[in-house]
Amino acid sequence: PCLGKTHLLHAIGNQIMRRNPRARVAYLSCEDFVNELIDAIKTNTQSKFRAKYRNSYDVILIDDIQFIAGKDASEEEFFHTFNALHSTRRQIVVTSDRAPRDIEGLEQRIRTRFEWGLVADIKPPEIETRIAILKAKAERDDIYLPDDVATFLATHVKSNVRELEGLLIKLQA
Repeated sequence: PCLGKTHLLHAIGNQIMRRNPRARVAYLSCEDFVNELIDAIKTNTQSKFRAKYRNSYDVILIDDIQFIAGKDASEEEFFHTFNALHSTRRQIVVTSDRAPRDIEGLEQRIRTRFEWGLVADIKPPEIETRIAILKAKAERDDIYLPDDVATFLATHVKSNVRELEGLLIKLQA
C-alpha cells in the first residue's frame, strides 16, 4: 500500500538540509543501490562504490529496503555500509513495506541492525484524513469536489493515497 513512506523519506532529507545546508545527503531506492552494486561488480569498481556510500555522505536515505532480501552480495555490501556509517555516527534511514521481522529472506544480522533504530509503523490514513487529502488536492488543482463525492471516494479507497489521487484525476477528466 502507498502510505507516504517515500514522502516521509524526502521530508527527512529536506529537514536535514534545512538544518545543515552543508550536510551531504543521498536519497536512493533499494533498486538503485542494488543496480549500482551490480555495475560495480561488472566493472570491477567495488572500491569506488564502497567509498561513495561509506565515506561520501552524512546521511543515506534508502527507499524500499525490503528488496535487498535474498540478494547476498547486496546484503553484504549494505551490512558493511550500515556498520561504517553507524561507527562514525552518521545516519542511515530506510523504508520498507513491512516490519524488519516480516521481511522474508533478510539476513538476521541486518534485521538486528534495523531493530537497533526507530521502527515506525505507518498506518493507512483514517477516513477524515483521506477526505482532507482529496479536498486539498481538488482545491489545489481547481477541481469541484462535493463533500458527498469526497466521502464516497474516501470510503472505498482505504489504504492507497495514490489511488485516491488517481480517482480524483479520473473524475476531472
